[in-house]
Amino acid sequence: MTYQPATISDDLTTLPKLPAWVTSGRAETLETVAFRSGAALTVLDQLISDPRYGVPLKLLANRLALSAAVATSKLEGRLAREADIRDDYHLTPPGEARGPDGDLLAFWREAVRLRLKGPGEIADLIGPDRGEDVAGWLDAGQERARTHGPLAGGLAVLRAVLDVDVRAERVACLLSDVVLARALNWKTVLPLSALRLTKAVLRELTARGQRAELAVQARILESTEETIRLARELARRADALCAIAPKLRARGSDAAVDLFLTEDAVAPASMLSPRIRGTNIPMTDRAARRFCDRLVELGVARELTGRSTFRLYGIAP
Repeated sequence: MTYQPATISDDLTTLPKLPAWVTSGRAETLETVAFRSGAALTVLDQLISDPRYGVPLKLLANRLALSAAVATSKLEGRLAREADIRDDYHLTPPGEARGPDGDLLAFWREAVRLRLKGPGEIADLIGPDRGEDVAGWLDAGQERARTHGPLAGGLAVLRAVLDVDVRAERVACLLSDVVLARALNWKTVLPLSALRLTKAVLRELTARGQRAELAVQARILESTEETIRLARELARRADALCAIAPKLRARGSDAAVDLFLTEDAVAPASMLSPRIRGTNIPMTDRAARRFCDRLVELGVARELTGRSTFRLYGIAP
């Protein structure tokens, strides 16, 4: 049987977007970066805070968690690829060790689920060795954010953590993201800080290099711009998936669609079968695979691995 592929609209005029003067200018001074970042963060805030724009926030956060895992793997010297990290996390059987790459993605996925009211959960995620320092680091970052803006607050906490332990890159980036989220009154931590940072930039920051602050803030601005583009793309693809949902007649298809709207990778054998994750709705292994293949045929999902077995599917670009 053939299916009519869904149309993914190219009309993005209804979604907030970056003005050209943000994307075309060069980050030459701290003042320029602060001005442009204010505009970029305003656009991102509109996209993720107003449900009318249809941005699937959990999916966006999980997609950013994967990107942050790739970036921090590089910062930590392992250079793991996105596909390897995703495989280690999603295809490791329950109860078995994921390995360092899978654990790194688990760290960032737990990060985007943090509640931001106090340091307790954050300390639990970071671990007992540094848990006692979390409140002090966050206070320093938030005070800087109040007086100099969110990016300056993120930079302050990056430097504070790395001054204590130069190898604590993932912790430093996470706490920078927490400061950003609190400064902007977001309910969800979005991993932005790590995406464009390099070891050389962080080394220059801890050495108090003259242009280090500009380099760090400019890279967080670039990450914000990249996240806006991703949010707009995911909104379009989520809209296309929801539009074809009435055509899906498999039992539990609504719950399965909801899973695609929250997870950047769906393993049919473990996340849809024998029960659709988060529900009591049964789905056989064969039905799960047929459901995913039909989404691909309808043009609203794609297979992510290129393999014939141990497949993963997702709507993320």
